[in-house]
Amino acid sequence: MPNKLAHFAIEAEDVERALKFYESVFGWRFSPWGPPGFYLIDGAGVHGALQKHREPLPSGRKGYECSFAVFDIDTSSKSIEAAGGRLLGPKHAIPTICELRQFADTEGNEAIICQYAPDRLKEMGLA
Repeated sequence: MPNKLAHFAIEAEDVERALKFYESVFGWRFSPWGPPGFYLIDGAGVHGALQKHREPLPSGRKGYECSFAVFDIDTSSKSIEAAGGRLLGPKHAIPTICELRQFADTEGNEAIICQYAPDRLKEMGLA
């Protein structure tokens, strides 16, 4: 299971415009979920979301955010630092979903590691 791409999010300035674009180009379907301006994507081949840009815009991301499932977020955090990456802030939780932490690789690319709840792993097809 873990160490696979588990989730990606497309960040958009105009979420409705982006939603129409991806529906038209790829035939994806969208379901509102969670906070306003957040949609789950159906049909992308991996769990995904379309969401409003967060302000201020992160320096290392330009529109896509990837999340990697890991067995143990603390062990993976140590591995990131040992390999020359940087942890970007503390870990935090999304109740019933995962504990997560943002990081930058050695090239400055930003991504997220997630230790998913067991039920969520099954739902995402990662268990």
